[in-house]
Formats: sequence, structure tokens, C-alpha cells
Amino acid sequence: MPVWQESLLLLVMAVVLALIVKTFLVQAFYIPSKSMQPGLQVNDRILVQKVSYWGSGTPQRGDVVVFEDPGEMPGAEGQDRIDWLDSNEQQPADPSLLTDVLGKIGLYPTGGHLVKRVIGVAGDTIVCCDSQGRLEVDGVPLDSSGFTLNNSRCDGPEKATCDWSAGPIPDGMLFVMGDHRDDSADSSYHLNCVGREKDAPCDASQAYVPVSAVVGKVFARVWPASRMGLVKRPTAFDSLDSAIEQQDQ
Repeated sequence: MPVWQESLLLLVMAVVLALIVKTFLVQAFYIPSKSMQPGLQVNDRILVQKVSYWGSGTPQRGDVVVFEDPGEMPGAEGQDRIDWLDSNEQQPADPSLLTDVLGKIGLYPTGGHLVKRVIGVAGDTIVCCDSQGRLEVDGVPLDSSGFTLNNSRCDGPEKATCDWSAGPIPDGMLFVMGDHRDDSADSSYHLNCVGREKDAPCDASQAYVPVSAVVGKVFARVWPASRMGLVKRPTAFDSLDSAIEQQDQ
């Protein structure tokens, strides 16, 4: 076989392998905003693994997930969904034909997705906040001080109220928040609490993320080199899960 044919065959095989890896195993993304500080910084390159959510696997509380814009997903009958992405999160900072092609086959980090942390899963009720300003998940406080950036008096949304609740979360849905509580257009940001009665839950019809929109779980930072490392689930969620399990027994 001529050298040029061998080279072409190797190139085709490499592209096919990259597509398989991107589709089923691992995909690269970049961080376009400050919403996941301090753990993830603007322009960090991250890797997302899809294996954990194969079959019956679903996102768990504490997972950092990449997902498609819920505003692009079908809403309830007669209901229009609101886009979550703004214009500066749609594409990488340095787009070109080459990077676009490489992104489509999984060899370059892509944009057009969101990155948040799962706070609540199906059946959970989220309440802001207890006397210490902590979120409560099914009545159990979450100590988020070890992984969030927050200048507010409570662990609440960017839109400023420390008195809201959401849930029970419907089947197939997630409640997600950015670790930078003051700068994240997340589930809490998309709650509609106007006109509700005291202690009543907010309208969360635009706030939940469908599990079907989740691409995978963030497991590593790969660039810049000075920030390379694994992205681990905070131990605070182990304590939260244990406490919820105990009270449900």
C-alpha cells in the first residue's frame, strides 16, 4: 500500500476513534464564565466522562455536570422555556474553522453548554435558608463553605433573596447551582418567587434541568498546566446523603 494511502487510512481511523470516544466515553469542554469559581476558573479546559451515567446511572448530589441549555429542551405543553446561555457562553474565545472541526470530533474543547453542580435530585425539596444561611435539602443543612465563593448573607441565588424553596423535584429533573453563588444564572436564578404566599414554594417550571440534557460528569482539569488535577465531589455531600438516608429510615 502506498504511503499516502496508509496515512489516509490512519487519519480516518483516528477520526473514527475520536468520534467514538467523544460519543460514549470522554469529551473536552472549556469554562466560559465565573459561575463555578473557585474550583473552575474562566478558560479552564475540563474533561467530562460519560460512563457514570450509562444505563441506569444518573447524576448524584454534588456532581459537577455539563449539560445542554434547558431552554433548548421541550417544555410542558403550551409552555415556552427560557434560554439559560448568554451570548458569551455560546462559543470558545478563539473560534476558527479548524477548532470547530476539531471540536466536532472531540479533539478540541467546545462551548455551547453549561457547567453547574447538582444540589437536588428527583424527590428532593430545596429550602433557603436556615438560621446559619445554609441551604437545606430535605430538611438537612448543606455546609457549602468548603467549595463555594459567596459574599451574600446566605447560600442563596444571585437574585438576592434568602427566602425561597423549590420542590419536590419532579422525576427526571435536577436542581443545579454554580459554586460562585453571587455570579451564576442557575436553577435558583430561574425560580419565579413573585406573588407566592408565605412559605409556599416558588414556581420552578423554568428552574429544573432535565437529566436527559446532561452530557456527563466533570472529572478533571487539563489546562492550564498549573491547574491540572481531578475534580472531586466535596465530602459535604457524603454527610448530606448520610443524614437524608438516616431520616428516611
